[in-house]
Amino acid sequence: MELQQQREQLVATARRMNASGINQGTSGNLSVRIPGGLLITPSSLPYEQMGPTDPVAIALDGSPLQQGQQRRPSSEWRLHADLLRQRPEAGAVVHCHSVHATALACHGLEIPSFHYMVVVAGGATVRCAPYATFGTQELSDLALAALQQRQACLMAHHGQVALGADLDQALALAIEVETLARMYLQARVLGEPALLTDAQIAAVERQFAGLHYGQAEPDA
Repeated sequence: MELQQQREQLVATARRMNASGINQGTSGNLSVRIPGGLLITPSSLPYEQMGPTDPVAIALDGSPLQQGQQRRPSSEWRLHADLLRQRPEAGAVVHCHSVHATALACHGLEIPSFHYMVVVAGGATVRCAPYATFGTQELSDLALAALQQRQACLMAHHGQVALGADLDQALALAIEVETLARMYLQARVLGEPALLTDAQIAAVERQFAGLHYGQAEPDA
């Protein structure tokens, strides 16, 4: 995909993220891998005002990849850069402040194996990373740890982050994590729900693998 197409897709996905209800205002940020680094949403610009020239191209160390860029990258650029550096299979990152996932994260709670769909995030739980100030290396390091063998995690007192092969996949996972968080909070009204066993989770993982669930279609 050419850089201009990636710019247009990033803007469109950012607007879809807010339209889906999992993010509000100028909070949250998205990035997509490009040659030499990443393209990331700019700081403090409402998504409905964003155009294809506004996303910022940066190297993995935060330095600009293109001269004359008018916008500053998101304050969370380090989180995105570190994730794309450490997770070469990921092509995109979505970070948002979805209400139900953030409510759990404000209590430091993970999403456990109360429902089989937790497996779409890569395991039996959607972990919650400990709190750290936004934009810091500490936040990035804690999120990376929570994402070990996972595609998504919660971030204490902050929000959630999801990885994908592309922007569509990362956004779809972020929406699924928010749905799971909402269902888990509702289930807890009646008491802590029973959890699936390790054997049951393993069976779901095998079933998903056979269906290529949440993955691009394999080459013919």
